[in-house]
This record gives sequence, structure tokens and C-alpha cells, in this order.
Amino acid sequence: MTYDLDRTILELDAELRNAHPDERRHIEAELQLALAEREAAFAEMTEATSAEPPF
Repeated sequence: MTYDLDRTILELDAELRNAHPDERRHIEAELQLALAEREAAFAEMTEATSAEPPF
């Protein structure tokens, strides 16, 4: 899942560099959403691996 998000973030970043000014706001919003999703996924993975043992 994070690989797909990382790839999406890289693609959006590249689009943003070459975007027409009218499209920049939309691409920036998509980029921010993808970054937030990646942070949430990372937090979930970190939480799952640092949990106490079940016994």
C-alpha cells in the first residue's frame, strides 16, 4: 500500500512542477491528501509493530 502511495506522491510532485497555474491548486490538494494517507498508513504500521505482546 505504501509503495502505491509513494509512487502517487512522486507522480503528483512531478505533475506539480510542470503544471499550468490553473491546475496547481487541484494537484496540490491531491498531493496533500496522498501525503496524509501515507502518514496514516505509516502510523498504523508503526502502531501494529510496537504493540505489547498478547499475553
